[in-house]
Amino acid sequence: MARNDYLFTSESVSEGHPDKICDMISDAVVDEFLSRDPNARVACETLTTTNLIVLAGEVRGDVPRERIEELARDTVRKIGYEQEGFHHAKAEVIIRLHAQSADIAKGVDALGNKDIGAGDQGIMFGYACRETDVLMPAPLVYAHRILKAMSDARHAGREPGLGPDAKSQVTLRYVNGKPVQATSIVVSTQHVEGMTQSDVKKIVRPYVEAVLPKGWMCPEDEFYVNPTGSFVIGGPDGDAGLTGRKIIVDTYGGAAPHGGGAFSGKDPTKVDRSAAYAARHMAKNVVAAGLAERCTIQLAYAIGVSKPLAIYVNTHGTGAVDEARLEKVIAQVADFSPRGIRDRLGLARPIYARTASYGHFGRTPEADGGFSWEKTDLVEDLKAALS
Repeated sequence: MARNDYLFTSESVSEGHPDKICDMISDAVVDEFLSRDPNARVACETLTTTNLIVLAGEVRGDVPRERIEELARDTVRKIGYEQEGFHHAKAEVIIRLHAQSADIAKGVDALGNKDIGAGDQGIMFGYACRETDVLMPAPLVYAHRILKAMSDARHAGREPGLGPDAKSQVTLRYVNGKPVQATSIVVSTQHVEGMTQSDVKKIVRPYVEAVLPKGWMCPEDEFYVNPTGSFVIGGPDGDAGLTGRKIIVDTYGGAAPHGGGAFSGKDPTKVDRSAAYAARHMAKNVVAAGLAERCTIQLAYAIGVSKPLAIYVNTHGTGAVDEARLEKVIAQVADFSPRGIRDRLGLARPIYARTASYGHFGRTPEADGGFSWEKTDLVEDLKAALS
């Protein structure tokens, strides 16, 4: 039996977190390749540590190494790193990108009667629920929004005492399955030398209170800001970063399953990314159509094979339609092959760097095709197929 009363926690990290720096650099590389060739192939991993940036992986396309280095430095500059231990102009940049494996390429490429195949085997999940206006789990949404508000203020020059590196954590109380209040909030943020813990807490508090619904603020003794007392040394100088280490932050904050594959640094032939977007797109449309209060969708693929091996739907006891029937209907409404996903969502475009911080889901669809998987454009198709 499902629990109705409980506490649930999710975390977020800012764009200045070491792992997020890496995600943003890797996705900037993806965007550059796709801007030159929509059929480019990219699997770019980034590592950062004290004044060092390393890019490695496999690509198919033509981008000069000088341009890749420029992208890495420009990403770090925009985030705001001009610190002694990590500086956009002073860090060493090492690039080890080489040609994509011919064995992988022949499995993915469309040849003769063969359609585009999945870039890897694996399972991908999509999820949606009615906890927030963006049909996402509430703890993660508020964790993201707290850091985004602080980041916007820092970039606008309103909070010069804050640094780029930050983390948040939100614990909410659920009653009858619905979030009703925060029971604890944790925010750790890098700051300039000389600021006290109390100084930082005074800066952070208004952003937390502005993001949470009225009356949801946690008790004062459960509001933790920089619990270690000081956070001057941050970013890759304080902790090494790697692409793909924040996959739960990127998705549903632990409220839904994850297939295990990271998104950033990958072109849309990699179903780790594109199929996870397609699963979210469909789950969101199922909930938006009123077919369920919560919906989880799983897709499974084999490398080189275009059709999904399986489609699974779970509406967690909230569905208005039999789940087995819904599985058949969503396969009729949408093409879940790599080509079908790419074409339906317009994924062969440079739209990825913006996804790398503050979540790939729960965002606003943009005019140039960014976050297309957040549209609720299949609602009427689902209703018609079920009528």
